[in-house]
Amino acid sequence: MDNQDVIKLYRYNSWANSRLFDAASNLSSEQLTHDLGGSFHTVRAVIAHMVLTEWVWFQRWVGVNPPAAPAWADDDLPDLLARMSEVEKGRSEFLAGLSDKELSSRIDFTYLSGAAGSHKLQDLLTRVVNHGTFHRGQLTSMIRQLGVAPPSTDFVVFRAGEST
Repeated sequence: MDNQDVIKLYRYNSWANSRLFDAASNLSSEQLTHDLGGSFHTVRAVIAHMVLTEWVWFQRWVGVNPPAAPAWADDDLPDLLARMSEVEKGRSEFLAGLSDKELSSRIDFTYLSGAAGSHKLQDLLTRVVNHGTFHRGQLTSMIRQLGVAPPSTDFVVFRAGEST
């Protein structure tokens, strides 16, 4: 994996998130907060978790170890989506400045539990996209349960759109 692969992967991640977040933005307040079961019971809770996770990992990559989830994690959907935009902007700038060699460097960090962690940056970058893919699957299922057709977030759909 080189830096251009990582940048492409994160363009996909942002594209896929955006498609589902746009679909969620069209849901009613009742649909956003309807308890659908699962690890996060509502569409809003899944999105809040996704935004928080992407923010926390970005903070760690730039050397900041948040000790807890910030208060904004309880904000409403428009504010969460604005926060995600900020994360994506900062992350794009961070990724654009990375060398291929830096991808193999180790990042030492502290989990929110207080436990210490240390992994190669490229593995942490992959972990965040993988995490997003998992939760986009949850969102897709939840949106279907609410009677709405979710958009496709398939990687090849993303790539086909890039080549046009």
